Amino acid sequence: MEDNVVLLDCWASSFGMRVRLALALKGIKYEYKEEKLEDKSRVLVEMNPVHKKIPVLIHNGNPICESLIIVEYIDEVWHDDFPLLPSDAHQRSLARFWAAYADKLYGISKRLWMGKGEEQEKAKNELIECLKTLEGELGEKPYMGGEKIGFVDVALLPFSRWFYSLEKCANFTIKDECPKLVGWVDRCMEMEIVSNSLPHPHKIYGFVLHLKEKLGIA
Repeated sequence: MEDNVVLLDCWASSFGMRVRLALALKGIKYEYKEEKLEDKSRVLVEMNPVHKKIPVLIHNGNPICESLIIVEYIDEVWHDDFPLLPSDAHQRSLARFWAAYADKLYGISKRLWMGKGEEQEKAKNELIECLKTLEGELGEKPYMGGEKIGFVDVALLPFSRWFYSLEKCANFTIKDECPKLVGWVDRCMEMEIVSNSLPHPHKIYGFVLHLKEKLGIA
């Protein structure tokens, strides 16, 4: 029996991008359903009654919520197709740690693009500090996962789609601060399966401008 896979998502969500990227790397066919965050569907509320948030993966009628849990679920169920987590238990724990650390970028980034003056400057400095920590973990490896894209790459890479917007909003350049990390982004995006799975940064910037206007912070 063929698996029935449905993804409830929003195209601009970094958390949703994680799931889409994992599904693409695994070659899993699925039905995509775009959610309007200001008008959540009945299905979303039913499938994720606690948080009522995207993304939600529905596999054969069973919902899985929270992006990192979903990616790990995908890796476990379709393990033989492009494994994402290391086989070694200690290395798996490290991958989970750094993937969870990447979540910090969401709150910091939101404060940066929404903020002004000192508040925005503080968020910018926090962002740079966080990215430098991640760059330190990357080290001289081609990918966060080592010799190939893995769990941490899938967790972190979607946030890079917002880098251009953050730079435009706060007038700085991430490449000047974290050249190796930006090099890692470029290396990942050279893979067609990756670039086809993630939105262009300019499209994200248009989304950010729309949000700022809607919130009255343009």
